[in-house]
Order: sequence, then C-alpha cells, then structure tokens
Amino acid sequence: MSIAGIAAAAAVVGIVGIFVGLFLGVAGIRFKVETDEREEKVLSALPGNNCGGCGYPGCSGLAAAIVKGEAPVNGCPVGGEAVGRAIGEIMGVDAGESRRMTAFVHCQGDCDKAATDYDYYGAKDCRMMSFVPGGGPKTCNSGCLGFGTCVQVCPFDAIHVVNGVALVDREKCKACGKCVQVCPKHLISLIPYEAKTAAACSSTDKGPVTAKACKTGCVGCGICVRSCPEGAVKVENFHAVIDQEKCTGCGICEEKCPKKAIVRLSGAK
Repeated sequence: MSIAGIAAAAAVVGIVGIFVGLFLGVAGIRFKVETDEREEKVLSALPGNNCGGCGYPGCSGLAAAIVKGEAPVNGCPVGGEAVGRAIGEIMGVDAGESRRMTAFVHCQGDCDKAATDYDYYGAKDCRMMSFVPGGGPKTCNSGCLGFGTCVQVCPFDAIHVVNGVALVDREKCKACGKCVQVCPKHLISLIPYEAKTAAACSSTDKGPVTAKACKTGCVGCGICVRSCPEGAVKVENFHAVIDQEKCTGCGICEEKCPKKAIVRLSGAK
C-alpha cells in the first residue's frame, strides 16, 4: 500500500473518531441523569456492607430510597442509631430513636438433647432437607437441622453451628435478617438486643411427641403462661411464645418451665 493510501486511511479513522467523540459528548449532555448530591453524602455515611438487610439492593439502593423519601433515614440495621443520626443531619430531619435488634434461634436441639431417626451423609445444606425422608435426620421436624446454611449467608460471622444447633453471637449480629430469610424451618427471628429471655423451641407437635424428640422441647403445658405476672407469654401452635414488648425479664417463666425451653439470654442481667 502506498504512503498516500495509508495517510488517507488514517485520516478517515481520525475523522470517524472525532465524530464518534462528538456524538458521545452531545449524547452524554443530552441524556444526563441529574442526581441529588445528597445521595452521595448518604451513601458515604452508610457502612457499605451491602447486606440487603434494609430491604433494598445494597447501600446505594437504600441511599437513593432515602433521598426520594421512600425509606427512613434510620433504615440501615447495620449502622444503627449512629448512622441514622448522621443521615438525618444530611437530610435535615430527626432520625428518632432506633432499637437495636439481634437474631435468635428458637431451638436448643443439639446433638445431646435431640433424638435422631438416622445418620445423614448427604449435602450439608438445610434447604436440601425438604428432599430427605422426614425432613432431616432429627426426630423433631421443627428443629434446627444444624447444617449451617444460616452460617453461609451471614456477612458478619455472627452465627455458628455448635454441637448440631445454630447459635448467634449477639455482639456481632447486625440484624441484617439474612439468616431469618434462609432458614427453611423458620426458627430464627429478630428480637430486641435488650431482651432478657426467649422461648428456645418452635416445635409444632403435641407435648408427648415433642418430649420424645427433644429433652428441652416445649410441651405446651402452659405453666409459663400462668406464671407470668405481665401476661407476656402464650402458647401458640403447641409451643411458648414471648411478647418482648410486655416482658420485663423477671425470669419467672424460665424458672417454672419444667423442660427448660425458655432461656436467659447471654449477657442479660
């Protein structure tokens, strides 16, 4: 190819490049999406865990929702009250008080207390147990399976399987709710961090069946209900449930429970 041909080709490429650049520049200006500067400030105030515990797709999704007025300024469960106040200042509103929550596993059916029907050697994933006879090897069909699916999804290393049952470290837990969502037995719930007692059984079987399946299973006897001076305990679906809004942490239900299915939470005074 001659020098003239090379020069002509280079000129054509250069001209095309200039036109493409101009087109992209004009398009960028023409179709530019205006963003509220507060959104960047809110995003920088969020912890950046992108856990989804707020119900939005990551911290950027929550920041956008807060600026649009679709989410509260204290909507980040990980950041808690401090982050809520910081975002409230950015948005010019009062964040109000936020309540620290923590996850709790309503089951004590570990390897020493829970009976088993067979030994299981398959996939270590609680969600797979719906395909396994009896819903898993443990006799109690409502108990913790102990295969750690909740552990896998926790972004804060706040939950671990100990002796066949999941336990939550309340100090590490940020109440993102991922373990609550993934548990196929629906054994995990978010309760106030300051809670003193909790019902550690979710068995939906009648008393005699539960008693054979687990040494600390709630048999629905109702002693806790009759003993509670605040009316904070009731029996639902054959197991005790504590209303944390009414509970004062007196510990009477814990003392009276014959199966020790109601427990004092770690760190509670």
